[in-house]
Amino acid sequence: MSFIQYFSFGQDLSGFWKGNLGIPGSCFSQNNIELQIKTSGNEAYGDSYHFQDIDYYVKKDVRGNYNQQTKKLIVQEGDVTTFKIPDRCIVCIKKYDLIYSKEGNIETLRGEWTGKIMGTNRDCESGFIVLTRVKESSFKEIPEILIDTGELRLDFYDNGEIDGDSITVRVNNITVLSNQRLGAKPVTMTLRIDPQNTFQEVEMVAENEGSIPPNTALLIVTAGDKRFRLFLTSTESKSARVRFVYSSGKPGTE
Repeated sequence: MSFIQYFSFGQDLSGFWKGNLGIPGSCFSQNNIELQIKTSGNEAYGDSYHFQDIDYYVKKDVRGNYNQQTKKLIVQEGDVTTFKIPDRCIVCIKKYDLIYSKEGNIETLRGEWTGKIMGTNRDCESGFIVLTRVKESSFKEIPEILIDTGELRLDFYDNGEIDGDSITVRVNNITVLSNQRLGAKPVTMTLRIDPQNTFQEVEMVAENEGSIPPNTALLIVTAGDKRFRLFLTSTESKSARVRFVYSSGKPGTE
């Protein structure tokens, strides 16, 4: 008698999944969805982005479970962690009931979504969605740093050879530093991040590209006893941005 042993390996859904929703009359011209999922056993958790583009979006926590036998993933959106939307918009807290499949090299999650308008028991629009696994996030070029509380110190240095790079810095689209030359000594500014100031977007605009393009900077962020090092690159046509988000008890980089 011979025995054939079969091995079953559970599919790891960790990664980025993107699709879009059809919502008539939505405040976004496009309703893109990105699920950033991590898995541990049958548990699934992470973040969801409902966005028009990287400037207009709602980010929420998600939690749920994945049944490896039925290939069903159920995730429920929870707290809103960050958002930038027009005042007329409402936020829908969604639930996704999805099935995993793979054809060739294409991996998909497809199924239904439902939701409730945030803070109410009223239903949102519901419908069908297909999410495809992608290699990287739409938000990869904008680092998001979670800060628990307090004052932030931002020090901008020329990264590499000092070649005459000059920058302007905006916070939430308001200019706070203008035409500052980067060098060995930092260009310094401070920000507040706390329950009353939960979101700050810092944008570095290149006033020139020095003698060695592009304009590159080392940004050192000091938040209490924590320090973050970020390398920013901007040109005269494209700025560099960093987002700081208040998150009590969960400091770190997303």
